[in-house]
Amino acid sequence: MSDRLQQLWTRRRTLAIIALLLAGSGVVGAVRFSRRSPTVPTFVLKREEFLDSLQVRGEVKALRSATISAPPEADNLEIMRIAADGTQVKQGDVVVEFDKTKTEQDFAQYRSTLKSAQAEIEQARAEARLADEEDQTALIKARYAVETAKLEASKQEILSKIEGQEKKLELADAEQKLHEAEAKLKSDQALHQSTVESKRNASKKAVFDVKRAEHALTEMNLRAPTDGMISLIQHWHSDGQTPFKAGDQVWPGVAIAELPDASSLQVSARADETERGRLAPRQPVTIQLEAIPDRQLAGHVERISTIASLDFSGGWPFPRNFNLEIVLDQTDPRLKPGMTAQLTVVVDRLPNTLSIPVQSLFQKSGRDVAYVWAGTKFEERVIEVGKRSGDRVLVVKGLRPGERIALKDPSLNQ
Repeated sequence: MSDRLQQLWTRRRTLAIIALLLAGSGVVGAVRFSRRSPTVPTFVLKREEFLDSLQVRGEVKALRSATISAPPEADNLEIMRIAADGTQVKQGDVVVEFDKTKTEQDFAQYRSTLKSAQAEIEQARAEARLADEEDQTALIKARYAVETAKLEASKQEILSKIEGQEKKLELADAEQKLHEAEAKLKSDQALHQSTVESKRNASKKAVFDVKRAEHALTEMNLRAPTDGMISLIQHWHSDGQTPFKAGDQVWPGVAIAELPDASSLQVSARADETERGRLAPRQPVTIQLEAIPDRQLAGHVERISTIASLDFSGGWPFPRNFNLEIVLDQTDPRLKPGMTAQLTVVVDRLPNTLSIPVQSLFQKSGRDVAYVWAGTKFEERVIEVGKRSGDRVLVVKGLRPGERIALKDPSLNQ
């Protein structure tokens, strides 16, 4: 009997221990369940400054720059060599070298034309002198004939009436030839003077062409007027808008490259009409350059145009917007004109506010909601949104500091 009681006691004690273990595991499971982690990424709310900002795209430009242009005196210019875009150069360094062959041929031809023009002037002068001598001789003879005829006509008192009339006719004929000789002398002098003058004009043009070609030869190498970084200018080509390169044909006087003044670099942008009222001078700007992704630069709004203008780069129909000029408060040696940038203009600062990432805001049944972690699950909560700025949303009502909200819709994971 005592053995049976002992077995019974042992069995009850074992069952009690099992029951206690089961109860303990249940408590641990409940605690674990109440403390389980959210199944989606979350964000903890805290009060901080909210930056109300606008984002626009802009382009780096130089207010001052030295332009390197093709010589205006040369024709059919072909680039033989050109400095690469972004090359640092010193004053006097060769930036562009043109093919001299055509200009040298033109120079030789113009010199030959000049020699011919000068020879023609001398020939015209010689012909004029010879013709003038002949005309002067004919004039002298005509005057002599008139004097002789006058002398003979003065004898009419002692001559017969018929002979006297003949002498008068001879005098009139001599006087007529004298007038003709004088007129021919003047006409030939004017003609030869005009001929010589035309030859002189041709010679002057030839001199001009020679000097122009000679000067063009000295400009077949374009040199940097100052120290700086080469910025090649875009031009329209069969492949689109590209910078000049070796082998390109350029027209006289065209701008090929620029040496921008680094101290005058600024960012130009265009703001929409709906954003104009929120912008003001001196507002801080964060500048993120696509070509310099590892650094953000600071700047500020310097000037905003008062009148909207058509933006022909905005597609059809052309929008009307305002010019925006941003001054750089910081610089970088890698900056160069033509770089594009994403500009964030801070238009207002609101201290001690609650804001959430834009991916934490959801639309449900036409309402703005956020999902708040309640310890074991997410609760959908209607919130009131104030301003939106970039990737942040200002929350006016519905959330409290310290609460954890979902960054993804948790209902999609259920």
